[in-house]
Amino acid sequence: QWQLVESGGGLVQPGGSLRLSCTTSGRNLDYYAIGWFRQAPGKEREGVSCIDISRSGGSTYYADSVKGRFTISRDDAKNTGYLQMNSLKPEDTGVYYCTVVSWSLLTTVQAMCVQGGDHWGSGTQVTVSS
Repeated sequence: QWQLVESGGGLVQPGGSLRLSCTTSGRNLDYYAIGWFRQAPGKEREGVSCIDISRSGGSTYYADSVKGRFTISRDDAKNTGYLQMNSLKPEDTGVYYCTVVSWSLLTTVQAMCVQGGDHWGSGTQVTVSS
């Protein structure tokens, strides 16, 4: 049983930045699309951003609420996915989860950001507050 591990969460003031990382030692993520979801207190989990495998062009999808502020990327040499979050707002507060799905099962990155993947990390807390 392999696991995804997120890191990089924390407490930040409004307008600040954080970079989340997602990695695993149990799989080569080259052939997995990577996605980030978040869940705020009392709300459902929502897709934030997803990225296809590099060999397919690495296309990306962003939720409207984060467009222009968040950037998803991947470094296959480091077996890691990233979510750079800038201009953070209090409404970005929540637990952020990494998820992956095999390229063979992926339809579109937009669909992945609705349905999620088939492996999930345990999450990292992001709190935006003054």
